[in-house]
Amino acid sequence: MKLFYSPTSPYVRKVMVLLHETGQLQDVTLETASGTPLVPDETLPATNPLAKVPTLERPDGCALYDSRVICRYLDARAGAGLYGGGNALWEVLTLEATAEGIIDAALLMAYEWRLRPEALRYPDWVEGQWSKIDRALAVLNSRWMGHLEGPLNMGQIAAGCALGYLDMRSADRNWRQGHDGLADWYARFSERPSMQATAPPVA
Repeated sequence: MKLFYSPTSPYVRKVMVLLHETGQLQDVTLETASGTPLVPDETLPATNPLAKVPTLERPDGCALYDSRVICRYLDARAGAGLYGGGNALWEVLTLEATAEGIIDAALLMAYEWRLRPEALRYPDWVEGQWSKIDRALAVLNSRWMGHLEGPLNMGQIAAGCALGYLDMRSADRNWRQGHDGLADWYARFSERPSMQATAPPVA
């Protein structure tokens, strides 16, 4: 398999953490790809019309894209059970979706400041995205700690990668303030070898 990836992408990091945790890293060739909505990577549209990372090429089927699709595939391939079954499946998927929402909003914030000309930037838009993140953090801290503290699942991986992305792109926001339980959990989770191995490069 070939994984098109960027070491700074939190979506890619989810996939990379899963590969480490399930012992599948050696089954994947990494192909660096990068781009933005304004200048997409030219190598990706042949397999992913959205021209986004991560994209996973397989020898026995269509290319997979969207980190959630790739993670479900790799989890099934390894028989790792990171999504659980029965009612637990829906809880893990909801936790993963909450973490993805944090990443989505943080990425939109980053794009606003990094890609939009200064005269066209919209601070209220940025604050609206942060409001989503803040609400999601509050819910993780108040409602989801039992799932985060339990046996490893894909919701935990997604949450860990989302919080790591906030540290990278929105450190000035101090997401830990008011979310002590979540901050304590992340301090421990980020010490996992898979998280250490996939930490984004320091700018």
